[in-house]
Amino acid sequence: MKAVIPAAGVGTRLRPHTLTRPKALLPVAGKPILAHIVDDLAAAGVDGFVIIVGYKGDAVREWFARERPGLDLTFVQQERRLGLGHAVWTAREVLGDEPFFCILGDTILKADYAALLRAGTNLIGVREVDDPRRFGVVEMDGERVHRFVEKPEVPPSNLAIVGAYFFRDAPALWAALGRVVAEDIRTRGEYQLTDGLQLMIEAGCEFAVVPVSDWYDCGKAETWLDTNRVLLARGGDSGRPGTVAPCHLAPDVVLQDSRVGPDVSVGAGTVIIGSELRDCVVGDGCRLEGCRLTASLVGDHCVLRGISGSVNLGDYSEIDAD
Repeated sequence: MKAVIPAAGVGTRLRPHTLTRPKALLPVAGKPILAHIVDDLAAAGVDGFVIIVGYKGDAVREWFARERPGLDLTFVQQERRLGLGHAVWTAREVLGDEPFFCILGDTILKADYAALLRAGTNLIGVREVDDPRRFGVVEMDGERVHRFVEKPEVPPSNLAIVGAYFFRDAPALWAALGRVVAEDIRTRGEYQLTDGLQLMIEAGCEFAVVPVSDWYDCGKAETWLDTNRVLLARGGDSGRPGTVAPCHLAPDVVLQDSRVGPDVSVGAGTVIIGSELRDCVVGDGCRLEGCRLTASLVGDHCVLRGISGSVNLGDYSEIDAD
């Protein structure tokens, strides 16, 4: 079975980090978001991946060629970013009429993927949230979905769509999304996947929901740190002198007179001297000297000296307190 991963977005809420790389390649707990998604799906039996790329798509292609060379991959270019419904629709010829799984490229789920892939009907992952106005929402009629609504001002339920879908009836999806595009049906200026799903419901298709408790969103700086913290707690390493579990350090990270952790991930080639880090994501090739950082995001190849507090720095930043 194939899985499609839309990863064409610009990620404006994650600037400055997405000025130099696509959102799907931002590191979380020791590897990119995309790696968490692909590795979990491959372990569940997905044997083909369709990656929808757009913004900085070459970086995504290069990452797969370097880090996951054995995967069965097809890349689809979304030339114009007109919404999630449009992104999925661009992959229709590659995916064909066979059932397929879809998960957004900035969403990490810890779920029983193997069970989802065996489902006999269309499925959509949901979770109860306090403020459903920020999400696509489902309204239920018993065990089946009655209505899909995109970011409603008055939500019909608190069941938010988590960005994971199983399409048993792919031809019905293509027909619905074809209507969305042909008839220029837009919500908030975009071709929404939820509008296509609603047309499927009106055409007689059925959707069941799957509650997902372990849903980790990486769409904003604060949720990126939250996700890093949770995933480290689930599988971070410990035991290296100078670290406090849970944390993840690349094997070649240099620590001198420093205390790192808990809830810190550090990329390859980084040097940390005389510093204390807690609740941070630090990229590759950085140098930190005399720093006291918490709740911080530090991009690749940054140099920080004598910095205290919380920072959010893109790649190649340099700050010297002296």
